[in-house]
Amino acid sequence: MSKASELRDHSDEQLELQLKDVQKNLFRLRLQSETERLEAPSEIIKARREIARIKTILRGREIEREKAAGAAS
Repeated sequence: MSKASELRDHSDEQLELQLKDVQKNLFRLRLQSETERLEAPSEIIKARREIARIKTILRGREIEREKAAGAAS
């Protein structure tokens, strides 16, 4: 699990790749929780929070780009 400050240092492409990895992991955790006993149920919550952090950073960058494009117009 990464801190938000560490995630901000990554490029958009790196964040997109990490987002896909965490989403795949969350899927596996959910599947595991339904089919067999999940050893650490808190891992699902951690994965969801990681996804939220990454999406928040990506959206913030998108808003900044839109503001910059609007200011340039």
